[in-house]
Amino acid sequence: MKFYYVYVLRSGKDKNFYVGYTENLKSRFEQHQKGQVVSTKERRPVEIIYSEACLDKRDAMHREKYLKTYLGRWFLQNRLKSYLTG
Repeated sequence: MKFYYVYVLRSGKDKNFYVGYTENLKSRFEQHQKGQVVSTKERRPVEIIYSEACLDKRDAMHREKYLKTYLGRWFLQNRLKSYLTG
């Protein structure tokens, strides 16, 4: 069974979030860590703070788009409240 992953990274530099999706979470995270992703290259180090697995690529793309909206950010803030406040 093939999964598509929606993930959220948190920058150690500016503490902001980066939301993306991928078929291979481990490989994609390694790319972020090595500075091979333009969007996060200058924001390293990064850590994965949240991920979801989807069975369909379109679902993962839709979820990624949602998490980038105001309501999606609000969802993440509430979901990760205890993690983000220590």
